[in-house]
Amino acid sequence: MQLFNAVRNIGKAHLKYNQEARQKVPDGLWQVCPKCQQSIYHKDLGRYRTCPFCEYGFRTGAKERLSWLVDTFEPAAPLEQDANPLHFPKYGHKLRKAQQVTGLEDSILTGFATIGPHHVGLGIMDPNFIMGSMGTMTGEKITRLFEVATVKKLPVILITASGGARMQEGIFSLMQMAKTSAAIKRHAEQGLLYISLLTDPTTGGVTASFATEADIILAEPKAIIGFAGRRVIEQTMHEQIAPDLQDAETVLKNGFIDQIVSRADQKPFITQLLALHERGDSHQTTTTNSR
Repeated sequence: MQLFNAVRNIGKAHLKYNQEARQKVPDGLWQVCPKCQQSIYHKDLGRYRTCPFCEYGFRTGAKERLSWLVDTFEPAAPLEQDANPLHFPKYGHKLRKAQQVTGLEDSILTGFATIGPHHVGLGIMDPNFIMGSMGTMTGEKITRLFEVATVKKLPVILITASGGARMQEGIFSLMQMAKTSAAIKRHAEQGLLYISLLTDPTTGGVTASFATEADIILAEPKAIIGFAGRRVIEQTMHEQIAPDLQDAETVLKNGFIDQIVSRADQKPFITQLLALHERGDSHQTTTTNSR
């Protein structure tokens, strides 16, 4: 009996030590890559929050992306819209919480930036704002971005990250697919460049509209790109799909995107694209004037 009590006391002391030790370890020190399942010390993600084993780019806020992509940024003027057009229960509270977490008024940050010597219209979707879902304000902000860029004769860069249309806004959300597409068409008719960069995840109505309507479509390594999600596809088809079916690498192989670009290479790569486009415009203008 004495031996039993001694073992029990040792066990209690060990459990107490483990609990105290866990309380002293801050949350977030280690993260698991959702692609390769490797455990990563948070500092090893580096500036670009990229898995050192498979190059997967961890989901990153819109404002954080500015630090490695642009030299200067001027945000667009805030919008005033009906935040809850269908009076969806508790939706207003969810919006306010997302605004507090991200510091954004909706799921996309828009404005005008310089990347090297180039002036561009820029939109960055934030996956931390209700999973980057597309609401009426999202569509309005993108539409106005393209409209102003068309007037100013500027190229536009959109960085997408979205679970698709926002169900709490119903048809008002789905309407943004057509509205943004019309603004993109008017921008294209002026011979202006549009580059999209698809990040993890880019799905649903965003994929079916502005994300894939660009002149040049880029993507990050291992990003999920598709329309319906894996669970929806498998439940509809009653069979499992390949694990990499919607990975950017598979999508590239099937010709739906033009290039996969890691985060460290995005700024120089996009700068080069902008320079080539400006050079082409300059040559075309010179040729036309000489006639």
